[in-house]
Amino acid sequence: MASWLPETLFEIGGQGPAPSKDYYQLLVTRSQIIFRWWKISLRSEYRSAKPGEAKETHEDFLENSHLQVQVALIFGARIIDYVLNLCQGNFDYLERLSDALLLSIISYLDLQDIARLSQTSRRFAKLCVCDKLWEQIVQSACDTVTPDMRALAEDIGWKELFFTNKLQLQKRFRRRKQKRGNQKRRGQP
Repeated sequence: MASWLPETLFEIGGQGPAPSKDYYQLLVTRSQIIFRWWKISLRSEYRSAKPGEAKETHEDFLENSHLQVQVALIFGARIIDYVLNLCQGNFDYLERLSDALLLSIISYLDLQDIARLSQTSRRFAKLCVCDKLWEQIVQSACDTVTPDMRALAEDIGWKELFFTNKLQLQKRFRRRKQKRGNQKRRGQP
């Protein structure tokens, strides 16, 4: 399974915690951890400081608590936990799937399961409310999607269209037609 993984498993960069202006990069490949830093300072004693780099195998990184603490201080506890899991061989294959593929999979779930899935992570929360997913769900629930339904969905969103009852939809269709009729009489597009 590990052969399906790309060479670079994870990469993050960013500025150190305030008041530091130093920049850091963490790169996790299949075989090693690369931690890079660039000292950025107006103080004369640090102006000539050269960029640095530490390379460790996954096994060595798991034993190097000093480097782990540095990574945790700069990037946070969530990132160090994720990196430690990668070093231990715990890969999140689901995280590596594209949004389009995940949307296709999610569209087969029950509504209750979609609601639960949306609570698991920010990525799934975003995917579970996106219009592409709800368009797929509406299309699978309806025999045909009329041009009026599509136009209304563009106005109110596919999720709203799905959860709106038939009487409310009929009212909205009538209002939309009346509005278009009024605009045509006034010569508006």
